[in-house]
Amino acid sequence: METEMNLQPQPHVLLFPFPVQGHIKPMLTLAQLLCHSGIHVTFVNTEHNHLLLTQREALSARFPTLHFHSISDGLPSDHPRSLNPYFIDIVTSLRSKTGPLLHQLLVSLTSKTDVDSAADQLPPLSCVITDGLMCFAIDAADKVGIQVIAVRTSSACSVWCYLCVPKLIEEGQAPFGDEESDKMVLGVPGMEYILRRRDLPSICRAPTNHTVRQFFVEEHIAITRASGLILNTFDELESSVLSHIASKFPKIYAIGPLHALLQSRVGDDDLSSSSAAAASLRREDRRCMMWLDSQEAGSVIFVSYGSLVKLTRVQLLEFWHGLVNSGSPFLWVIRSDVLHSTEVEHANRVTPVELEMGTKERGFIVDWAPQEEVLAHEAVGGFLTHSGWNSTLQAIWAGVPMLCWPQLADQQVNSRWVGEVWKIGVDMKDTCDRATVETMIKALMHGEEREVISRAVDQYAKSARTSVGEAGSSYHNLETLISDLRTLVI
Repeated sequence: METEMNLQPQPHVLLFPFPVQGHIKPMLTLAQLLCHSGIHVTFVNTEHNHLLLTQREALSARFPTLHFHSISDGLPSDHPRSLNPYFIDIVTSLRSKTGPLLHQLLVSLTSKTDVDSAADQLPPLSCVITDGLMCFAIDAADKVGIQVIAVRTSSACSVWCYLCVPKLIEEGQAPFGDEESDKMVLGVPGMEYILRRRDLPSICRAPTNHTVRQFFVEEHIAITRASGLILNTFDELESSVLSHIASKFPKIYAIGPLHALLQSRVGDDDLSSSSAAAASLRREDRRCMMWLDSQEAGSVIFVSYGSLVKLTRVQLLEFWHGLVNSGSPFLWVIRSDVLHSTEVEHANRVTPVELEMGTKERGFIVDWAPQEEVLAHEAVGGFLTHSGWNSTLQAIWAGVPMLCWPQLADQQVNSRWVGEVWKIGVDMKDTCDRATVETMIKALMHGEEREVISRAVDQYAKSARTSVGEAGSSYHNLETLISDLRTLVI
């Protein structure tokens, strides 16, 4: 079969992620899956992130059909490129300046004019797989006559909510004030009596005509022009929601958890962790793994807010007090940029003695951790998370109960599903005080509900493992995607 594959002309696909860690990582995993099947992939990062992705050569050596290319994001070199508070700066520049550059690149790759020395070895481009927040790529691809498949790196349940936001706005259910937060949402088919308004994507809290909300609405209207949609989820987890989304797209490919599917397809026990490290834009502090080795099984609460969430110093201290007072050992990721810019000058204030002492006794703090490995470690018994989708899927795969503190975008929806639908954790949405943090950590780690939650997350972990096996839904859906890509060979 491999000989036949080598004799046939192979597809050449361009992958174009939104320029942040949480989007680049799953799309780079997808790139490796496609390359493992013999497909040529040109992975296009912004120049800024291209330089941060330091293990490009190692990945290309492992997957010879993986080719990296960079493109300007149109921003000055000294721009901080932080989504908070520069989101609109970034997406405006991407649309106006990166869009035309992408079109030029597509022209070069489809016509086989020289883009770089490696381009001579590539077949003509046959498809663009773009991040669903970069839908200007659909226009660029239309101009050169090639198909586009979109990727949303968030959950299916949040994607469906985003697709329904225009209807919610029309019906007056968004935006909403604090006094309306607990009203049930009736305008998202299939989610009746599940969603409260506070559980909607965070853009639904933004005032009328807010530019960020307008951007997300525009992108989720534009995304339906794609010829298909790839989602990092699996049928058994979100089947009912996937059936609703299927009404908007010609084809849906649910192929998650991507990190687990890659390991299953390639069959290398070390691949998952090495690929995760290779896709990271931050340096991991692996000392935490030695610390975990010294802890009792199931005793540690792992805390991480992902790569984007910002905290005030007051919030940081409330979490700190709650963690120390809970009595559980804790591994805490505190990024160097976790504080809001207005709070940085207060960061060096004296830390209360009880927090210093409690951390020395039971805690370990790092700037960034190898999260997939941490969650898989037997010492970890709970995960205090921002409910980003990558983190949520990794916790499900590892069978780790979650305590959810969502802040941005899809995180509000994810946390509701974790607590109310899948019942694999508890939702601490819109709350951040030391007493609540302490109480919820104790409940998650030692409370009466822990056994019920643990059984539920174990069941979903088993379903996830089945989905990426040879007879599984995600494995089959990836085969379908690969087959469809082969039909597009120019």
